Amino acid sequence: MQEMISRKHRQLVTQRLAKFPAVVLLGPRQSGKTTLARQIGGRYFDLEQRGDEALLDARWDEQMAEPGLTILDEVHFAPWVMPRLRGAIDADRKRAGRFLLLGSIAPALMKNLSESLTGRLAMVELSPFILPELDADRMDDLWLLGGYPEGGILDRDMFGPWQESYLGLLIQRDLPDWGLPAKPRTTERLVRMLAALQGQIFNASRLGSALALDGKTVASYCDYLEGAFLTRRLKPYHANIRKRLVKSPKLMWRDSGLLHYLMGVSDIEHLFSQPWVGQSWEGFVIEQTLDTLAAVGQRCEPFFFRTSDGYELDLVLDWGTKRWAVEIKLTSDPSTEMIARLRKTAAMIGASRCVLVCRATREFEGDGLLVVNPPGWLGRLARSTA
Repeated sequence: MQEMISRKHRQLVTQRLAKFPAVVLLGPRQSGKTTLARQIGGRYFDLEQRGDEALLDARWDEQMAEPGLTILDEVHFAPWVMPRLRGAIDADRKRAGRFLLLGSIAPALMKNLSESLTGRLAMVELSPFILPELDADRMDDLWLLGGYPEGGILDRDMFGPWQESYLGLLIQRDLPDWGLPAKPRTTERLVRMLAALQGQIFNASRLGSALALDGKTVASYCDYLEGAFLTRRLKPYHANIRKRLVKSPKLMWRDSGLLHYLMGVSDIEHLFSQPWVGQSWEGFVIEQTLDTLAAVGQRCEPFFFRTSDGYELDLVLDWGTKRWAVEIKLTSDPSTEMIARLRKTAAMIGASRCVLVCRATREFEGDGLLVVNPPGWLGRLARSTA
């Protein structure tokens, strides 16, 4: 069933392959990288499997002479590949579309890529499913269950058991393999504590006190969790205004299904009854926005903005030459007060466009303001450029 869903990233990967000798498709485990690569086509090697690694090593010269695409999955398991790829690319530098590398982000992988293939490849980040890849009426399903293909969005019965297994493997195997020095029990405690902090200001010292660790250690552990695509620390936007600004990042979970599993939520009615439902909705829309932009190759810097006296923008999209102010509300009937406050806060950062994303059924656009629901908002991002 997964292969029936067309990934927005496919066109971007194809475009990059047409211009670069190699493309690396990065993303969390089980987000669909292998399925997408097989749809694109080429000779496939899974380097997590000893047989495939040995076959590639033994037939390296023959494979390099092949005219088609070579797909190397879980490439971080075979660090010897990187310098040999560099040699193969440099021997025929003008030839594009030779290699598609797949890997979950790990410090060792990024180090090898930066050292061996700088200037020779393009990077594409594959997220779990985004709403523009599904029917718009599945918005609440995607919010509740998350976007991992096997995590419940394609088979509701998988929600819960899949998240338990996925997080268990990350904590017990992957994160230690990638160099995280924490004991799995400590990592599990940290993960659950971070789930309870969804949408709140990140304070490493406070977390460290609860874990009997110093703040710098906790921050370094969180770097690994971000590298595994579990969380994001959204940076604050600094404006030159007279108000005092919040200068610490905001903690966001990248997949709402993992968050809801950790918080014990089982269905949409249960979710709506939670006191933190607004933070969950905000995080869902933010991640869907950023993942949709990444899927179509649009680059911008994301921030949030908050003053000490309560003026806030959930998301600031900085395009370099202009800024968009985005506010996210879990309502189907936004008030004039919401819109007026959004305009006032957006003016503080000189935003050229104000966007209120809510659950309204009707869109409104005019005078630099867009009021839109998530399907409409994400559909615009998927179709257009900044």
